Amino acid sequence: MSPAPLPAADEPISDEETLLQADPRLWQAVAQFNDADWYACHDGFEELWHETQGPMRPVLQGLLQIAVAELHLERANRRGATVLMGEGLGRLRRCDDQSLGLSLAPLRAVASERLGGLQAGADLASLPLPRLELARDAGRAPVH
Repeated sequence: MSPAPLPAADEPISDEETLLQADPRLWQAVAQFNDADWYACHDGFEELWHETQGPMRPVLQGLLQIAVAELHLERANRRGATVLMGEGLGRLRRCDDQSLGLSLAPLRAVASERLGGLQAGADLASLPLPRLELARDAGRAPVH
């Protein structure tokens, strides 16, 4: 589990975001997401989402929806995957590029590419899986 990254000095951060970054369940869900353990990370993000009422709620919901989209793909439910990938991507597009200590731009790019493939009926095997990366912070590596 990765420690919560510290915000840059000029980066505003909400109390809710600070509390979530300090919660080890967030980092466990992030690690599960990056391990493509879609069901487990869905459970983790959903638990945090239910407990969150402020500005970080849409971020958690977007991450949750992308994870569930990938779970639908594993279960050969392309229609469900398409709907949830689109909903998750739509939510994350309205969020800051850096939220919860994560860089959302790379995730949005991969999710967008996968959504396009789903909509076109393409085989997604050659496309990268979604991953979550830490926000740029003095040489931190992506979360594993």
